Amino acid sequence: MTILDSETKATEHSDDHGDELRLWLRLLTCTTLIEGEVRSRLRERFDVTLPRFDLMAQLDKAPDGMTLSDVSKRMMVSNGNITGLVERLVQSGHVDRRTSEVDRRVQVIRLTKSGRVEFRKMAAEHEIWIAEMFSDLGEKDVRELMRLLGKTKLSVRKAADGRVG
Repeated sequence: MTILDSETKATEHSDDHGDELRLWLRLLTCTTLIEGEVRSRLRERFDVTLPRFDLMAQLDKAPDGMTLSDVSKRMMVSNGNITGLVERLVQSGHVDRRTSEVDRRVQVIRLTKSGRVEFRKMAAEHEIWIAEMFSDLGEKDVRELMRLLGKTKLSVRKAADGRVG
């Protein structure tokens, strides 16, 4: 069975697209495939969504907690999106919420002890899944891909800075 996606269509009609566009489509396809598999495994194995996992990952790095604003900046989503996620994680007992000692208008959230234990189980399996998905790449391949993606990231930032400035 052949899966037809935007990258495959671009490859079939390579004269229609420049190399840069085909590269973008390949990166997008890889990201979509990996993310879809991670979403599916998180749901099947832990009955958790990827956004909840991502929020818990941010909180795991901050044992003293974070403000909703800090979390939304790190996750690059709106405060409104974070509020809903936090509410569900508070209800499930994974996260607790308290008022900031510095500013009474600000809420600070953190993983509960059980939330941290459960997240770390998920994170350990997640790491195994990612390793499995990249298992056909050798050590040298991974280093080279990391180097090239780093270079790509700098190129994109440079283009973005040039557009804004």
